[in-house]
Amino acid sequence: METETQITSESAPNLNLNEIKRKTRFTGTILKTTLAGALVDIGLGIPGVVHISQIQEQPINRVEDVVKVGQTVDVWVRKVDAKRNRIELTMIQPLGLEWREIEPGMVLKGRVTRLEKFGAFVDIGAERPGLVHISEMTHDYVKNPAEIVKEGDEVDVQVLDVNKRKKQIRLSMKSLIEKPEATVKTIMERRDKEKEREREAIPEEVEKEEPVPTAMEIALREAMERRQQHQGGQKKNKRKNTGSDEIDRILARTLDHKVRTGR
Repeated sequence: METETQITSESAPNLNLNEIKRKTRFTGTILKTTLAGALVDIGLGIPGVVHISQIQEQPINRVEDVVKVGQTVDVWVRKVDAKRNRIELTMIQPLGLEWREIEPGMVLKGRVTRLEKFGAFVDIGAERPGLVHISEMTHDYVKNPAEIVKEGDEVDVQVLDVNKRKKQIRLSMKSLIEKPEATVKTIMERRDKEKEREREAIPEEVEKEEPVPTAMEIALREAMERRQQHQGGQKKNKRKNTGSDEIDRILARTLDHKVRTGR
C-alpha cells in the first residue's frame, strides 16, 4: 500500500523526477488555465498538469469556475514520465488503498462507519468500506454487532477476500484474536508445570496405613474373647476338654496368620 508523502517548497528543487512516487503531495500555484485543465508550479522547474477531470470530483464546465491563476492549491502525483519530463497531477485526494493494492491476509486499521444487523462496515481507506460479518467479530456468539463495536470505533481488521469486479471487501476481526480454547490450554499447561515443580521440590511422604480387619477377622476375635471369658469362669472347676482346646488352637492360629499376613 502506497502512503502519502508531502513535499515542501524547500525540498522540491532537489528532487529528481525518478524519485517522485505516486500519491506524493505538493502545494503549488496555478500558472495557467486551459480548456483541458491547468498547469501548476510545484517547485520542480517544470509545471505539473492537472486534467479538468482531476480538478474536483463533481463534473465542471470551465476550469476558471473552480481555480484561478495565482491560486495556491494542494495536488497529488498521479503519474511521472521522466523520459518526457512530464508530471500528471490531481487535485482530488487519492485513496489510501486502491483496489489493485488490496490483498487477502492484509492487516489494516479502520474506522466503523455503519452498523447493520448482519455486521459492521469499516472504512479502511479504500473506495468503499469493507464488511465485517457478525460471525467474524469475535469467537463468541454475538446477537447484535452493537455488543462489540459502535460507529466511530477504530478497529484492527484482516482482509479475508476482495472482489474487485463487484468492489466488495470481506474483513475479519476475530482472525486477529487468539481463540479462547488456546488461551485456556495455555493456562492449564502452565498450571501443570507449576504443580510438577512443586512435587519435585517437596519430597512426597507416604504414610503407612494400618491394615483394616476384615469381617472374618472381627468374628474370630470376638469368638476368642468369648472363649477366654468362658475359660476364666471355669478355672476353679477344671475339666479336660480336648475338643474345645483344639478349636481354640485353630482359631488362635487362624487369627494370628491373618493379622501377620494382612489377608
